[in-house]
Amino acid sequence: MNPDGPPRSPVRGSTTITELIRRHPDGSAMRLLSAIGVGCVYCGGAPREPITLAARRHGRDPGAFLRVCQALDDGWPPDELIAAAKAKKPKEG
Repeated sequence: MNPDGPPRSPVRGSTTITELIRRHPDGSAMRLLSAIGVGCVYCGGAPREPITLAARRHGRDPGAFLRVCQALDDGWPPDELIAAAKAKKPKEG
């Protein structure tokens, strides 16, 4: 819930990295991306790509990545969510 205005729409898989950063002007989104080891703004990836696509590009579970980004709306996410989003998926094949 946004105390400064109308309720925000929920973070979805199609939410972009840029939208996530703008959603948290206090810098918490940048800190979260750094904490899970996905510095999309610096890695050469497209900051306008959806967060689930960024997760896949970095070899992470898109669902875990989405859940940790959604949890950021309620404050700093629990360590368990951060650890799940940080974990690399095993390579297929």
